[in-house]
Amino acid sequence: MSEAAAPVSYKGWAGIKRAFGTPSALTMAFLGFGSGLPFLLIASQTLSTRLRDVGLDLKSIGLISLASFFYLMKFVWAPLIDRYAFPLVSMLGRRRSWLLASQIGVTGGLFALAFVRPELGVTPLVLWVLVASFAGATQDSVVDAYRIEIAPESAQAALAATYTLGYRIGLILAGAGALYLAQFEGWIVAYLAMASLMLLPIITTLVCREPVQPEVRIQRRIDFFGAFWQPITSFFSTNGVVLALALLAFVGLYKFPDQVIGVMSGPFYLDSGFTKADIATVSKLFGVWMGIGGAFLGGIAVAAFGFRRMLLVAALGVALSNLAFLLMAHNPGQLWAFYAALSADNLFQGFAGTVLVAFMSSLTDRNFTATQYALLVSLANLPGKFVGGASGYIVEATSYSAFFIFSATTVIPTLLLLVWLWPRIRDRSTD
Repeated sequence: MSEAAAPVSYKGWAGIKRAFGTPSALTMAFLGFGSGLPFLLIASQTLSTRLRDVGLDLKSIGLISLASFFYLMKFVWAPLIDRYAFPLVSMLGRRRSWLLASQIGVTGGLFALAFVRPELGVTPLVLWVLVASFAGATQDSVVDAYRIEIAPESAQAALAATYTLGYRIGLILAGAGALYLAQFEGWIVAYLAMASLMLLPIITTLVCREPVQPEVRIQRRIDFFGAFWQPITSFFSTNGVVLALALLAFVGLYKFPDQVIGVMSGPFYLDSGFTKADIATVSKLFGVWMGIGGAFLGGIAVAAFGFRRMLLVAALGVALSNLAFLLMAHNPGQLWAFYAALSADNLFQGFAGTVLVAFMSSLTDRNFTATQYALLVSLANLPGKFVGGASGYIVEATSYSAFFIFSATTVIPTLLLLVWLWPRIRDRSTD
């Protein structure tokens, strides 16, 4: 029997300990590792650092980051993930078959990226980033659906925290590990080593259990094309048009202050006078552990106090933490400023990530888990991703300091929406 059907209480501190101690929590840590490992290598700081290291300009780096747009569009093919098992390995079940296929795709994409030479032309790199990001986005959709279906809503904050633990460890290896290897062995060895680490989530997929499907699944009563529109109409009919639109807008704006600076952070560290080894130590090692601490703090806070109040705390924290980068901008090359900025940034990123996952999970209909959650995650990343693509132009037209101040002010629409939503959202995590 799945935990989703088990009559277990996750309320109070005893419930929090019980939720963190479930076998599903350990499984989510390993699956989170598989989701976190490729992200920096194909869609964020490690890739942008690699491109800057070989001499590409900031405008080109910002535009190339858009090649990972599949992470924003995964809701488009998520209905197929909800409706069918992956054909070649369908005996594993609907969720695990897609997990295995996507993880193999990520492994192959990272292997190929090891041998591209972006300084000689970016076309091969862009093509393999497209392949790897499609596989990585698919993997993320399935992992999110697996997490929601394997345990009840009251345990989702704990599973989000253990998922984040694995995810952040993946970031450490893809960030600090890859940069250390690139510093001393070169980028080919770095990417080959990262590709080999995908064996861990692949093995986890082969040994973990398939979630039990709901007894009544609406997808079975609709045709192929209905599988694409039914999850959307279900979300609007459940919440009402006005509230549904407000929820979607809120999710879309929530991570904007953090994401708007993501692409430029790697080049900013280099331009501030830090070596790849410095970046690996502070940003990809120390900073990621701060993020893990923030994620677990967020999981405990949501379980104890509910996600509604924590949404406010997290939104303010993320916006204000962006201002901490001004310390680095005005103290270039100073390690104390680097540590201070990364402490604030990663602590609130981790906290906000867990809070947002718990909130979005509460909005999801388990008949359409992958589709609805993928839509919410895509919306959470879409606005910041497109501004991130233009971030190089903003920095070169102004300055890094002005850019960080601008990023902090983008929290204002989020706070205004939260004020309107406050009496309209039910804090089901504390029921």
